[in-house]
Amino acid sequence: MTFALTPEQLEIREAVARLCTRFDDAYWLKKDTDGGFPHEFHQAMAAGGWLGVAMPEEYGGSGLGITEAAVVMQAVAQSGAGFSGASAVHMNIFGLHPVVVFGTTEQQQRFLPPLIAGKEKACFAVTEPDVGLDTTRIKTRATREGNGYTITGRKIWTSTAQVTEKMLILTRTTAFEDSARPSQGMTLFYTDLDRSAVEVREIPKMGRHAVDSNMLFIDGLKVPLEDRIGEEGKGFQYILHGMNPERILIAAEAVGLGRVALARAARYAKERVVFGRPIGQNQGIQHPLAERWVELEAAELLVLRAAAAYDSGEEAGAFANAAKYFAGEAGAKACETAMLTHGGMGYAKEFHVERYFREAQIARIAPVMAQLILSHIGERVLGLPKSY
Repeated sequence: MTFALTPEQLEIREAVARLCTRFDDAYWLKKDTDGGFPHEFHQAMAAGGWLGVAMPEEYGGSGLGITEAAVVMQAVAQSGAGFSGASAVHMNIFGLHPVVVFGTTEQQQRFLPPLIAGKEKACFAVTEPDVGLDTTRIKTRATREGNGYTITGRKIWTSTAQVTEKMLILTRTTAFEDSARPSQGMTLFYTDLDRSAVEVREIPKMGRHAVDSNMLFIDGLKVPLEDRIGEEGKGFQYILHGMNPERILIAAEAVGLGRVALARAARYAKERVVFGRPIGQNQGIQHPLAERWVELEAAELLVLRAAAAYDSGEEAGAFANAAKYFAGEAGAKACETAMLTHGGMGYAKEFHVERYFREAQIARIAPVMAQLILSHIGERVLGLPKSY
């Protein structure tokens, strides 16, 4: 048994870290201040082949696993890009796994190469305003019309929709009350984001200004039958093949962000002198930083355990959720401690830790709240009665 990355995985981490040095703190500070999608970074990641790290080789990918994808995303966040950099690319890395697993050969040939090459971007349209995490209650409707469907409804918190050409969208083709089970009657499509039928309205938010989050108003979007993924009515089962990797990658990004915040705090604590001594000499500063290091190390191991389970075909749901929960909390605590270590200067943008603190909240909230994760583990792992 080993808990170390392989030489090949270490090479991946180092290569991504080298690429990220081209996008320094000033780049991400400007993106955070002014907004605007980091197209240059996205294209550099595509040119390096990293968008296809977990995609099949026959379509231009590397054919590696979610473990390697997690290594990539942790390195991106740890470079100082944080969630601004990670969120710009991670949908392209994990989001089309339902197409990889359930798509036809024709769909894979049509959809995967442009995504891997960075010629197209994709967004993930699942969550709805009146539904939240109760995905079985979605109301966006896809109605069969001739050799295709017409989609009408609303989606919310759809990241990158301002700049994407494609969207993976979950709909209902059978009403909730008419479905044999709540998880049935939903259908998945990967199709063009036709802006003549979809209004994309950006949501002003606390952080990660480089990557937009949006409300989608969909009115009569025409979708050809060829853009339906798998069978009608089985879309919920299909998106599960994207949800567990998403949780694992979010967790890896949280670890990376926590690590860069911790490194900044430790450096500042060695350099900042108050009352004639470095503040890092004081145990009141030193011990919280040491605790954060321990927590981040444990979080990384849980991320790797979850990724290994997914890549080996083991049931990964509990591990993926646990990794997202624990790493999200560990990363957020590390960013908060880093900001507090800087004292008043932690509130200043030029030291970056306040940006890390704001971005770290994403990993605690998305794509699922801590309480639902704990309920999932309580019920599915510990066998406790269902609480909701």
